[in-house]
Amino acid sequence: MSAILGIVLVFVAVIGGFLLEQGKPMVLAQPSELIIIGGAAIGTMLAANPLTVIATIFKSVLSVFAGNPYTKAYYLESLGMLYDIFQFARKNGTAKLEDEVENPEKSPTFSKYPRMLRDHHILHFLCDTLRMSTSGVVAPHDLDAILENDIDVHHHEEMIPVTALLTIADALPGLGIVAAVLGVVITMGALSGPPEQIGQKVGAALVGTFLGILLSYGVVSPIASNIEKIVNASTQFHQVLRAGLVAYAKGVVPSIAVEYARRAIPHKVRPSFKEVEIACKAAAANKGPIAMPAKDAAPAAVKAS
Repeated sequence: MSAILGIVLVFVAVIGGFLLEQGKPMVLAQPSELIIIGGAAIGTMLAANPLTVIATIFKSVLSVFAGNPYTKAYYLESLGMLYDIFQFARKNGTAKLEDEVENPEKSPTFSKYPRMLRDHHILHFLCDTLRMSTSGVVAPHDLDAILENDIDVHHHEEMIPVTALLTIADALPGLGIVAAVLGVVITMGALSGPPEQIGQKVGAALVGTFLGILLSYGVVSPIASNIEKIVNASTQFHQVLRAGLVAYAKGVVPSIAVEYARRAIPHKVRPSFKEVEIACKAAAANKGPIAMPAKDAAPAAVKAS
């Protein structure tokens, strides 16, 4: 919602200020300039990126308008899930846990956390790590190195749309100048006409530069910056899971392993020890995630067993 509000405010402020200075709004309506700039920008994006990246870019842009999913409630639910999984392994043994991670979609434990099941990357990250941990052939410090490498690869892949959008943002002012130059060329061919006509064509040419700069610094670049923040939040979430999983692999009891994970959460969205304790009790009672009360101040997971 803040992204939509921000973009709307950019256009309202720019156009509103123009109108306050007695500007004529129809002067800004130049479809030909939009076709030149927009078409060239799309062509630049297609030339610079394979189709798989193009699809990822659109998906990433949509994620901006959906909002950052890594809220306090999401972290709380994740901690409760970790505690639930660790307790299950402790009570039923690694053989039973292997059955759970082989088919998480059919697992009674994982099915209590539908949001985790929908995120296939997180699900695979979690299940693949638990497979290695329960196999007993990977030392905890080696497991930690594997997870760090996995997180680095994921972060690099998620940053590709950001880099692509920043390239487009850098190109837009130049494309605006291209549109303006074409407008000047047209103006040169109309110098014999009346002054009003020449003024119209010069104004249309300058609108091209205006649109290129506005779209670059007022729309595309801020969206790219917002995507980068979501990517960083995703990477931080992986680090939280990593902290809990490595602690459990070292033989730490479930409650303390979850505390390792909690301490890796950024302070702004970190649940309190008490909230985590409540969520852990709910997970142990097979209730699944607890609904967050107002202002995202939900209950969540960790108590020494």
